[in-house]
Amino acid sequence: MSNVLILSENETFKSDLSDQIKHHIPDFEVTEDKDSADIIVVDENADILKSIEKNIPVIFLSFDDNSSVKAHTIIQKPFVLSAFLDAVKSSINIFENSDEGNLEFNDYILYSSRKEIYNNRDKSTTKLTEREVSVIKYLYKNAGKIVSKNDLMQEVWEYSADVATHTVETHIYRLRQKVEKDDTDSQIIITSDGGYQLKF
Repeated sequence: MSNVLILSENETFKSDLSDQIKHHIPDFEVTEDKDSADIIVVDENADILKSIEKNIPVIFLSFDDNSSVKAHTIIQKPFVLSAFLDAVKSSINIFENSDEGNLEFNDYILYSSRKEIYNNRDKSTTKLTEREVSVIKYLYKNAGKIVSKNDLMQEVWEYSADVATHTVETHIYRLRQKVEKDDTDSQIIITSDGGYQLKF
């Protein structure tokens, strides 16, 4: 689930856009919390872009061309709704697989596209497999929630829920051994109630 924050001075437009997102892409949640946002949609006010410090995808809506505006995606108004929805859905995927989509947690930085994780404690860099990167990214997107082994099997491995979960357990164990290096302060994944959480 990805959170979308809409910043607009036009409350009617903002409400309509929010309803369209909820109706057409239910996997995305509209939020009012800037800190929890995974994508920010800015309507017309270019000055707002300067105040965005979080390194996440930004979609800028404007009647002007605004090709010089610093945003990941610029959509000129009036726009076709399907084009906007496609931009929302694709921006998170493009961003998470680029160097800009680095994830930071518990003194780690995950470089998704390079398949590396950097430990700021000892300044070490560890190479990861594509599956290990996918596990971390999925746990990151579900921050604060306990992710079950079956969820990981279905979302990361795309297996059905009745497949044995030892594959998940083995990957989590190897990831911990590779990254934590027997340092309790460097814990990366917490086991809780039969599932997993990323440690923040």
